[in-house]
Amino acid sequence: MSKYDVITIGSATRDVFIEPEEAFVAKGSKFETGSGLCFSLGSKIDVPDIKFRTGGSAINSAVTFARQGLRVAALCKIGQDTRGESIKKRLEEDGISTSLVMESKDHLTAYSVILVSKAGRTILVHRGATEYLCCEEPVPYDKLKNTKWFYITNLGGESSKIFKPIIDFAHQNNIKVALNPGKAQLKLGKNLKQVLGKIDILILNQEEASYLTGVAFRNVKGIFKELDKWTRGMVLMTRGPKGFVACDNANQWEGGILKEPRYADRTGAGDAFGAGFVSSIINGQTTDEAIQLASSNATGVLGEWGANHGLLATKNDIYKFGKLKIKKSVCKNL
Repeated sequence: MSKYDVITIGSATRDVFIEPEEAFVAKGSKFETGSGLCFSLGSKIDVPDIKFRTGGSAINSAVTFARQGLRVAALCKIGQDTRGESIKKRLEEDGISTSLVMESKDHLTAYSVILVSKAGRTILVHRGATEYLCCEEPVPYDKLKNTKWFYITNLGGESSKIFKPIIDFAHQNNIKVALNPGKAQLKLGKNLKQVLGKIDILILNQEEASYLTGVAFRNVKGIFKELDKWTRGMVLMTRGPKGFVACDNANQWEGGILKEPRYADRTGAGDAFGAGFVSSIINGQTTDEAIQLASSNATGVLGEWGANHGLLATKNDIYKFGKLKIKKSVCKNL
């Protein structure tokens, strides 16, 4: 019998949320997104409140899996500092094993400063130890056999070197894989196609799917036509406020989003959606139920400060934010 139902693999960070007063939005071509969050140079800006939380894709997804009653461990890397201790404490609070959490002697725990305004957010990131998962000490592959699933998320920097070996290891040991790729993986381009045939569930947003396939952003049918050639299992594509599209090479599911009763911040919503979907599948539920849980889980995060707060537990009704309208058809209709 496997020791774990799922091992999450990815980043671990300490997050601080700041709502600075007197911040304003300026528009211009100098900003990559067309606008920027600005402050007066040389001034002192009051910050009425600061919220400290934990984050990172491996941590956020692990909390979802644990709250859905699964046995979970997180493979990530932290520094030997108080920030790292706060991450381990967060995992322990939800009964998540820290036996695979690696500690760096040379790098500090990753740290994010999330600047929040009414217009949106800007995140300042020090990636630290999370980018050196494969360094200083080898990945404990002998301990990774004790699971049914891998949930692989962003592996950046030097950590990207273990991406293909981890998937090959899973394939050789009959471990199922759900993949929510990060920038480093998407940049592999055609080389990523070589491993997608070993993936059971692929999760990405529409922008990432367009970048990966080379198909125009608005051409959803064309994007899935390409992805279905490369994958053997389920592809789940989120579309922001437009909802999602999913396809398993036979059937297609489409739907919108649930309305959150209150909104705090969207950090972690993507992790909540992806891990919520996969946790439901692991628990033997239908695709419709998995999509409903995923959407409700993401909606819960939107209403709380912190990327792994507001997540649903097994005691929570998956329809607590309403019932999602899901349209099912065959993939050829995309």
